[in-house]
Amino acid sequence: MPSFDVVSEVNAHEVANAVDQANREIAQRFDFKDTGARFELEDGSVTLHAQVEFQLKQMLEILKLRLGKRGIDLACLDVQDAQITLATARQTVILREGIDADAAKKITRLLKDSKLKVQGSIQGDKVRITGKQRDELQAAIQLLRGADLGVPLQFNNFRD
Repeated sequence: MPSFDVVSEVNAHEVANAVDQANREIAQRFDFKDTGARFELEDGSVTLHAQVEFQLKQMLEILKLRLGKRGIDLACLDVQDAQITLATARQTVILREGIDADAAKKITRLLKDSKLKVQGSIQGDKVRITGKQRDELQAAIQLLRGADLGVPLQFNNFRD
């Protein structure tokens, strides 16, 4: 029986490249010279370090631009509030991966309501969709691409 998986993943290599490009851009810009502004990539998050909140806002826009050019969907970014002290400002951007339980339930409910002859089953942080015909699965992909679920979706592991 044909099937495919619906996942929400972030390409870690492309994120690392985007953060490196953003750090190089910060080093080149005149308004960031000798300020100690930098991006740090930890596992699953990017931390922005600067002197004032205004610089954090500029750095966030640079990061979004670089991630967008690298093909990373900006809907996976969860921007936390800035932590400001007298000498420094810091902000964390979490990269969300995986489909949470609420989004998975929305996906399966959307498939059931669409009257397509496919079934969705939640398997951890992904949803496996099976059907008898390949055309039905392709229609399910188009339906999910058009739906606004709040998480970026990718479709992989298509088996015929």
